[in-house]
Amino acid sequence: MMAATATKSSETQKRGQSREQVTSVERALSILELLASRNHGLSTSEISRAARLPKSSTSYLLRTLVGRGYVRRDRETGQHTLGIRILSLGGQAMQGMALRELAMPHLRQIAETTRLGAHLAILDHGDAVYIERTESPGFIKMDIWTGKRVAPQVTAVGKALICNLSREEVQEIAGLHPPRAVSAKTIVTLPHLMEELEMIRRRGYATDDEEHEVGVRCVAAPVYAASGEVVAAIGVSGTVSQLNDDYLPALGKIVQTTALKLSAHLGGRRNR
Repeated sequence: MMAATATKSSETQKRGQSREQVTSVERALSILELLASRNHGLSTSEISRAARLPKSSTSYLLRTLVGRGYVRRDRETGQHTLGIRILSLGGQAMQGMALRELAMPHLRQIAETTRLGAHLAILDHGDAVYIERTESPGFIKMDIWTGKRVAPQVTAVGKALICNLSREEVQEIAGLHPPRAVSAKTIVTLPHLMEELEMIRRRGYATDDEEHEVGVRCVAAPVYAASGEVVAAIGVSGTVSQLNDDYLPALGKIVQTTALKLSAHLGGRRNR
């Protein structure tokens, strides 16, 4: 009888632990959904009230989410916003075959139109990652391959991927990649990078003018999801002579138009 009672007690304890784990997951998801629905940060108390959770539980869950990078806490204000890990997860989801299959016709078309190699990239754990590409029809080939990771702030696709992020998010990503000047044109300070991103938002496309590799220029534009978030970037690369100053603005519009066409296929659009 004692053994049977002990077994039942153990099973009851396990069920209780399982329910607690499910409840914690549900509460954590509620916090993430709440932060995603707001355009500004929330304090621990505000989250506790809005999610109808005990403040002690809210504090514990927020510490865990901050530690894992899913939530960002401003040290000065104590306000919480979604972290870049959430963006990375979104990028990884979009990395699936659906996005790549939808993108390939656009990449082929832009390569045929421009005679340049075209590529598709996403943001993953603070890196710009090339997930699809098509070769240039000409003899000149760029050193880009599927799976290649680069620092976002020194590449056209990378800058297109982070152009709509907040200053804090950009600073966090830039902190993962200590600046290394490849040339005199490489962006190595946060104020310079923020100015560049503002110009990209106004213009609609990004450029890399020998910032990542001497003698190479790139142009890229963001791809938008239905939420208005940037989920990918389409870019083209070539030599300085191929992407000369006279051709660059026209090429930028071609790349931007192509990226917006892919955005439309994803049900997305550029936020004004």
